[in-house]
Amino acid sequence: MPSILDNIKLWHWPACCTLCHRWCRGAFCATCDAALPRLPLSCCPQCALPTLDGGRCGGCIADPPRFDASYAALRYGGEVAQLITAAKYAGRWPLWRTLADLLALRLPAIADVDVLVPMPLHTKRLRERGFNQSAEIAGVLAARTGLPLRHDLASRIRDTGQQSRLSLSKRKLNLRGAFAATSGVQGLRIAIIDDVMTSGLTLDTLAAALKRAGAQHVEAWVVARTL
Repeated sequence: MPSILDNIKLWHWPACCTLCHRWCRGAFCATCDAALPRLPLSCCPQCALPTLDGGRCGGCIADPPRFDASYAALRYGGEVAQLITAAKYAGRWPLWRTLADLLALRLPAIADVDVLVPMPLHTKRLRERGFNQSAEIAGVLAARTGLPLRHDLASRIRDTGQQSRLSLSKRKLNLRGAFAATSGVQGLRIAIIDDVMTSGLTLDTLAAALKRAGAQHVEAWVVARTL
């Protein structure tokens, strides 16, 4: 994990834009910021996929996920994947604040939730990585929204490895029994915070665990959405 001095250097002193590598202040330059693939405002309110009229998509009508609403800032892939990879693996720690700020701009002025819950990492993965990127994003959102951040309401009790390497059917099997939620979620309206939603299966599985434990309403707040 970077030191406080490393963070100050990266955030306040001139550095290379993560995308075009020109000198700039912050995570990326104004040109690259303007070119980021932001999602349109007309998206499915349940899974955040773009729709023509902003209504629910066919997939959510036919087979609705267990989370009730979603918000996402960016289309995943290309330069957005590059940003998230740099934040995870290349020591560009201040990128999490920038990415969380982009997500915050897509949230409603008054969020319809009581508490923020970051997507939990298994303890093995947390030891290997040294941090939970979802918790980093959630910390920024908590500060911006004033909503409480709770790390103790849900846990990943089984290490599911890299889901992206599996087929959709194998992902479903791999996620069975992966999460547990405490009775503290009873009656709460919860926003799960994560960096990327791909198929939505991981978020769906955690949402199901939260609702089984008594959560009233569950939303997914993610930086990027795979189309």
